[in-house]
Amino acid sequence: MLRQVFVVSLLALLSVITFTTCAGEFSVFRELDKQHPPGNIAVSANGRVFMSNHHFYGVDSRIVELNKDGSIVDYPDTEFNQHLNPVLGVVVDEQGILWMLETASAEGVGRLIGWDIQQNSLYKMITLKAPVLPENSFLNDLAVDRKHEAVYITDPAGGSNAGLIVVNLTTGSAKRVLDGSIYTRPEDVDTVINGNTLSIGGQPIRIGVDALTIDPANEWVYFGALSGEKLYRVHTQYLLDAKLSPNMLRSKVEFYANKPISDGITIDNGGNIYVTDIGNNAVGYIDTERQYHILHQDDDKFSWSDGFSTTADGKLLVTVNKLHQSPAVNNQQDKSDGRYYIIQFDALTATTVGR
Repeated sequence: MLRQVFVVSLLALLSVITFTTCAGEFSVFRELDKQHPPGNIAVSANGRVFMSNHHFYGVDSRIVELNKDGSIVDYPDTEFNQHLNPVLGVVVDEQGILWMLETASAEGVGRLIGWDIQQNSLYKMITLKAPVLPENSFLNDLAVDRKHEAVYITDPAGGSNAGLIVVNLTTGSAKRVLDGSIYTRPEDVDTVINGNTLSIGGQPIRIGVDALTIDPANEWVYFGALSGEKLYRVHTQYLLDAKLSPNMLRSKVEFYANKPISDGITIDNGGNIYVTDIGNNAVGYIDTERQYHILHQDDDKFSWSDGFSTTADGKLLVTVNKLHQSPAVNNQQDKSDGRYYIIQFDALTATTVGR
């Protein structure tokens, strides 16, 4: 009992420790251990916090809720978790639906699952499989568009066949777009962290389209490769147009701005796009003049920042999981120190939940 009280008190203390940079302050919202290596994070309108555990560290629990008392519990329960493939992308939309994106199983099947956190019940489950998913699919991130009842998903797949997936929430149908395009394939750039080039099987990694976000007006979807220094955008009307040919859709994609090697992005109401800056142990932002700036930097606290979530009160949360030290990219050896973070800082302008 005393140990439990101590742990909860320590977590509460960590939540108020702040760090000052030239751009202002950031704080450790939560420090996490080997049982809960963070993947992505989602915050509801009333401040409930949900997180995917990153399967690169081999943990079985897929989705958890981070309670205000410091406890972390499987969500919605342990039995539900046991029937899930690994989950990366998570978003709570403005209607209180927690969307969970499974990676594909060995049989090539993944699912987009919506859970009503207010009613604590299943809202919708959509199965994704071939031909929308290739054999090497690696479903990663998602953006939810309730204005058009659509979800947009990144699938870096094997690199050369990386693409986006557009899901119709009304019909449950899905289509793969921009497959193998210059906008979704990885660029020929190395991921260098602390002087070391990240590689798998002796080859420098080349990961295609990974991060994406949608603006609060549900007009533009922004996306880019992890192994890439360019951010693109495309209007939702073109992604949703079933009559548009693949070549016509490619012609509608716009180069938006240069970016660093990055795993996650989000956007505020003023149009600033926040970027996880893996190579610089930092997070930054692309302003409305389309120029990139480092916002916060710390060799430990931003050691592979991964996924963002906006809040209703003008703050951003970002997961930090030291993924370059995980067993999946180190011949099954865990080279991390077992300390991971959720970092909190103020956005530059107001925010909308669900970004």
